[in-house]
Amino acid sequence: MVKIDLKYQGELRTQAVHQPSGTRLITDAPVDNQGKGESFSPTDLVATALGSCMATIMGILAEREKIDLQGMEIRVEKHMSTEGPRRIEALDVQFEIPRDLPQPQRERLEQAALACPVAQSISPRIQVRTKFSYRTGPKPS
Repeated sequence: MVKIDLKYQGELRTQAVHQPSGTRLITDAPVDNQGKGESFSPTDLVATALGSCMATIMGILAEREKIDLQGMEIRVEKHMSTEGPRRIEALDVQFEIPRDLPQPQRERLEQAALACPVAQSISPRIQVRTKFSYRTGPKPS
């Protein structure tokens, strides 16, 4: 069990404290929802949690199988509903793996990402679309 304490600071902003580490995090409502947009919104944190969880679970597998994922880049695009109640409608997750890998390793890494705890916790009403790219040559400058 992990405890996270939050305090509403006014002006649609909260401060969260991760009790095990003391790390602090500020959330702010987005500009399109009456906020200042000066920090992550709560729904931005859902998108962030998904990308970082997928990367972490892939990293666990990669370390076990001696696959170097250092430098892997992940981009998550969050799409909010335009009708009905305000909610996350879709999350597009793109992985750029900085090396070419054999197909069996690719499949294991991709399955690990999709099985991460955050992905397994997201409502089926939210579309999660993933794309994995493997670089076969030097990164363009």
